[in-house]
Amino acid sequence: MKLTIERAALLKSLNHVQSVVERRNTIPILSNVKIEGSSGQVSFNATDMDLDIVEAVSADVARPGSTTASAHTLFDIVRKLPEGSQVELEQSGEGQLTLRSGRSKFVLASLPVDDYPVMSGGDLPHSFTLAADELKNLIDRTRFAISSEETRYYLNGIYLHAASSSGVPVLRAVATDGHRLARVEVPLPEGAAGIPGVIVPRKTVVELRKLLDETEVDVTVSLSESKIRFSFDNATLTSKLIDGTFPDYERVIPADNDKVLEVDCKSLSHAVDRVSAISTEKSRAIKLAVDKGTITLSASSPENGSAVEELEAAYDSSAIEIGFNSRYLLEILAQIEGDAARFAMADSGSPTVVREVTDSSAVYVLMPMRV
Repeated sequence: MKLTIERAALLKSLNHVQSVVERRNTIPILSNVKIEGSSGQVSFNATDMDLDIVEAVSADVARPGSTTASAHTLFDIVRKLPEGSQVELEQSGEGQLTLRSGRSKFVLASLPVDDYPVMSGGDLPHSFTLAADELKNLIDRTRFAISSEETRYYLNGIYLHAASSSGVPVLRAVATDGHRLARVEVPLPEGAAGIPGVIVPRKTVVELRKLLDETEVDVTVSLSESKIRFSFDNATLTSKLIDGTFPDYERVIPADNDKVLEVDCKSLSHAVDRVSAISTEKSRAIKLAVDKGTITLSASSPENGSAVEELEAAYDSSAIEIGFNSRYLLEILAQIEGDAARFAMADSGSPTVVREVTDSSAVYVLMPMRV
């Protein structure tokens, strides 16, 4: 194999693929990226056996072929090369890859291509197309609620499934860690009606979101009960799914919370942020005392003292006091894209439902805490 490629194009692709590779590997081949040059393009493939990425980019291929090299080492070298330079990659004998650029020359150890695991092939039975912006929206408005507790592994991802909302078919994404829940939906794409409910792992969500930042094209989503694949531009991301059962999340979304509060989202966010400066790092507790037309936010801690701030709000039910983790509340308020947030509460010990006043596609549930 021998090929020449622009540094910028090479760096962009290596940046995408190397982040899939774990820094510490007990299997040496998994530290490497597979490089394959053929007819005017080069493809880069990296995997950790759960997640696999293949990305192709244009290159001047003088001699087709394939090899492997350390993903992180190769990325570090290319990152440090001068901008605008041309990079030549050549398989220079058994177990070696030579990189030349200007007056620089690097000889890297390579491992046999035959040892490289294949994960990205094969047909998946369900397939549909989703606009990049819709997929970004599903990810951005739910991923903050993904659990990081390894013991509840079935909560370590986003639950993606077909559902019905007021009789309209939707594609729904749900994430929860037991303290808060995020449920966001978009109109069901053609071809997605019969999909199984799948749990997309956190690492896959993170890597996919990074790739989506650089595209405006539609994304083809293919899936089975054990695998999911996202294809767009010249990149294909294939991932194993979490093998577990997502809990019946509908049961924890209260339907009859009758104390409804409407408040300016930005004003509330800023007030929560200010008042929570007093709360202890561990509990982050903040109390909301809601009465006719006002919310009084307060926090106190033995070490720091106390803080109180009052806000105007639309509320005409009976007075209620309820405590929340301020960080969880701020993360939910950050997802509200409109001006006003609507809180539906029952009492100080029951879950609160938060949504945007003008947008019914996203629902958030926040568990209260004792303050």
